[in-house]
Amino acid sequence: MSRVRLLAMLAAVTVVGGVVAVFNMLPASAASCAAAWQASAVYTGGMTASHNGRNYQAKWWTQNEAPPGTSGVWQDQGSCGGGSTPQPPTQTGTTGACSFPAWVQGRNYVTGDIVKFTDGKFYIAEHENPGYSPVISTWYWDPYTCSGSGGGGGGGTTTPPPSNGSFVVSEAQFNQMFPSRNSFYSYSGLVAALSAYPGFAKTGSDAARKQEAAAFLANVNHETGGLIYIVEQNTANYPHYCDTSQSYGCPAGQAAYYGRGPIQLSWNFNYKAAGDALGIDLLRNPNLVQTDSAVAWKTALWYWNTQSGPGTMTPHNAMVNGAGFGETIRSINGSLECGGRNPAQVQSRVAAYQRFVGILGVGVGAGSLSC
Repeated sequence: MSRVRLLAMLAAVTVVGGVVAVFNMLPASAASCAAAWQASAVYTGGMTASHNGRNYQAKWWTQNEAPPGTSGVWQDQGSCGGGSTPQPPTQTGTTGACSFPAWVQGRNYVTGDIVKFTDGKFYIAEHENPGYSPVISTWYWDPYTCSGSGGGGGGGTTTPPPSNGSFVVSEAQFNQMFPSRNSFYSYSGLVAALSAYPGFAKTGSDAARKQEAAAFLANVNHETGGLIYIVEQNTANYPHYCDTSQSYGCPAGQAAYYGRGPIQLSWNFNYKAAGDALGIDLLRNPNLVQTDSAVAWKTALWYWNTQSGPGTMTPHNAMVNGAGFGETIRSINGSLECGGRNPAQVQSRVAAYQRFVGILGVGVGAGSLSC
């Protein structure tokens, strides 16, 4: 039953998973408006927003799509008439804010469901799924952080995951690093993408985590001219990124797989691989990388955490295992820059890294800065 239908009742008492939930009701005519929708805000499944006098609830992750939208992400909750943001039901009898049921393989889950997995951690369903493992599919599940005890008994009122997580780079530091950035490269988009690769900037000591974040952002800075360019500027290259030897070809068009996003994802096979890993059909919808900030950031994190490119290790492994910043350059563009091929480009990346670790208050770490 939707919140609006519940508000239309005078009072209700229900039992969910053995927990008594007491709802304080108002007449339907007095339904309050949720917080106003904001284009820059990230909404995940179950979160609400008001727009043009109506309340809406997000079915899955969304940003920049004003309700009611065209993708189907927003569910109309009915008209509203001012007042404060509706509060969730007050519950009694819970054992803590983390009182969520254990995940069951093969059970259907809908957007917003929260479960406790066998690893002892909690996950929230970002898309409806037939019981996929939370640690395998980041398209269907995201890690969920909550406070309190319990976790396996059912019931409990969900609250949205923190909007800024525990990323080692604050929004103020991010803005200091990129003072002239394109608004498309939003901090909220980056933070929303982090759940796709939980080990990124969360491995090792606090200094190591900051060094990895700085290394990633330094390479991103170089690839995009300071987070200014969303797409590759040399349009003459566009038709060259279709490898027709691949069985799936280039369904979006021969010139559709040019560089996009923070790490300038290119080639049809990279769009295919990144999309498969993220649960998004980027082979047929490559434009998502230049229209959806979180998707763009996720493709950059996909490369950083899973691809070695012309190097011998992923950039993530280079930083967490002490190989040094220079090895991240090799893994991203070493065939064109390393070994003296283009020292000016290498130095551009190194200078950005040195500046960023300075902002974060740590040293450059182990290993070579150059390649």
